[in-house]
Amino acid sequence: MAKTRVYELARDLGLESKDVLARVQELGIDAKTASSGLDEDAAELVRLSYAESVDAPQDPSASATSEEVVVDDVAPVEEDQEPPLESVEETQDSESKEEKVLLIQPGITVHDLARMLQIRTAEIVKTLMSMGEMVPGGGEIPVSAIEPLGRELGWEFLVEESDDEEDEEKGRERFIVEYEDDPAKLETRPPVVTIMGHVDHGKTQLLDTIRNTNVIEGEAGRITQHIGAYQAEYEGTLITFIDTPGHEAFTALRARGAEVTDIVIVVVAANDSVMPQTVEAINHAKAADVPIIIAINKMDLESADPHSVRAALTQYEIVVEDLGGDVPAIEISALKGTNIDDLLEMVSLVAEVEELQADPRAAAVGTVIEAQIEVGRGPVATVIVQRGTLKRGDAIVAGPVSGRVRALFDDQGEQVKDAGPSAPVVVMGWDEIPAAGDMFEVVKNERTARKIAQVKVDDLRANELVVPSAIDRLGLLIEQLRTKDHSELRVIIKADTHGSLDAIKDSIAKISRDDGFVTIVHAGVGGMTKNDVTLAEAANAIIYGFNARPDAPARAEAKKAAIDIRTFSIIYELLDDVEALLVGELLPEEVEKFLGVAEVREVFRVPRLGLIAGSYVTEGSINRNARARLVRDGVVVYDGRIASLRRFKDDVASVATGFECGVGLAKFRDIKVGDTIESYEVHEIART
Repeated sequence: MAKTRVYELARDLGLESKDVLARVQELGIDAKTASSGLDEDAAELVRLSYAESVDAPQDPSASATSEEVVVDDVAPVEEDQEPPLESVEETQDSESKEEKVLLIQPGITVHDLARMLQIRTAEIVKTLMSMGEMVPGGGEIPVSAIEPLGRELGWEFLVEESDDEEDEEKGRERFIVEYEDDPAKLETRPPVVTIMGHVDHGKTQLLDTIRNTNVIEGEAGRITQHIGAYQAEYEGTLITFIDTPGHEAFTALRARGAEVTDIVIVVVAANDSVMPQTVEAINHAKAADVPIIIAINKMDLESADPHSVRAALTQYEIVVEDLGGDVPAIEISALKGTNIDDLLEMVSLVAEVEELQADPRAAAVGTVIEAQIEVGRGPVATVIVQRGTLKRGDAIVAGPVSGRVRALFDDQGEQVKDAGPSAPVVVMGWDEIPAAGDMFEVVKNERTARKIAQVKVDDLRANELVVPSAIDRLGLLIEQLRTKDHSELRVIIKADTHGSLDAIKDSIAKISRDDGFVTIVHAGVGGMTKNDVTLAEAANAIIYGFNARPDAPARAEAKKAAIDIRTFSIIYELLDDVEALLVGELLPEEVEKFLGVAEVREVFRVPRLGLIAGSYVTEGSINRNARARLVRDGVVVYDGRIASLRRFKDDVASVATGFECGVGLAKFRDIKVGDTIESYEVHEIART
């Protein structure tokens, strides 16, 4: 029996899909999205419900009665009404207590405040950590945290103000611009879409096909300017696409706080099904909590098997509508242009249900997608306006970079006077190159923009001097898990084999506590990569490795972002650690101190010493008395001790970065060129 989609029924009734979907759900009919199918009886029931609402007689007396009921439900308010007795007693008690009020200057350090309050510096640092602010003893307390800190300490802190202090304090906050709009002024805006998927599954081809089908007629041979984002039109509705295919760029923007994407299209090749990067793309999109649309590509190939794609997606909690789920799936051919209109229609439907809105008359706020220096133009940046309207002549600031809009160019390379919500434009007039992911905002004048930018420059320099460690971040996470009523511990799991990974996932799913649970943001086989660290930063997650190790870029990124990477070789120890974290405490444990890494470049045999790895130290140092592990393709294949360490013919205690050496591993001979040897020490400590 043919089914009628909700949006098709809405089209027949001349109504919006979201309104019809709400009516369908009110009638108790099982439908999750505007593309859900209804059988003939259900569709007729919906039609009848609208017919009844139209034909129902209007009874003035009934209307008046309903109004009277509403009025009666509201308790009258008397101006001279006395407060309850309990409130009077509480007020008298509070007035009888001695008021502890202190005037605080912006920029005060933790040490200075501790001296003024005559308490220990560590107590203030700990209180700030519980509030989500990691400030060392000599660091300045953020202006936005001074008043809440006073309440935590039992004081009332008043922040001393000065001329232009409001703009300066605004600049001292994070690079994320916060704003609130009047709901009455909001208008519908176009959706912003990011396309992700596995390599060679057709992401770029899909973007090119959508772009080419939307080129202005009569301009054959024109080269459309590549600006990092562009708009397509479907039945009079605009859709903005971010032209940065891949989950790495998507998550890098999110890690900087830029929540710019409204919808994610995950492209899956019908002849290749779900691949590792497909899984990563799905997990990154789910971590961002944005709607997902599956585009099953390459349907023009004889080997295409869309049914196996739908079945494979269920393993990753993606159940498409055809199988009774709520995730739309469209079969397309990006190369032939088949069903591209259906995909754009689905994007429009999802956007309609999401009710995307913005205030076009407010001061413009948006996100920098990419930036570079162009000959003849100077520093330029592709931005997407998220709120307000950006105009020529506006003073703007993005992070530590200020400027004035000298020119705006749309995705066709044409100059425009302004750009409204969701519009992608190239902005000329920056003093320097802004960073991708920073949010920009329009301020009252260039002087204010330069002042805010300078404050942020100072903050960046201060942060470079005081970088929170992974231990600091972990301590903050533990404090949150202890104090929150509904705690969620987010983890990323990397293991050496699929068998180990499945066993760990199944066991973690059983770990819970009252009002607490563990969420696996991403799981995969192999060593940790920089992408894993970026996702952990964006999702506020901890990375767990079972016989898996981070590569050098991942280690560097983890140190920079203060991401905790915890590795284990015994499954139950890993599970115990997850459980201890969830309840907000860590058991006494062995903590690893990383020493160095050497790359194996030659393998040879030496009499009386056995197999020796001719190695080059690329990071830290290799110590003879330390423990060592041999890592191959990110997976640990040996964990033991260094039996011998030599430079030429001499035994040495350690070898530093940039030097060659010969390394012998105790009771192990399976060494291959390209392996890496990690030197480390283990210390047992107790952390709470």
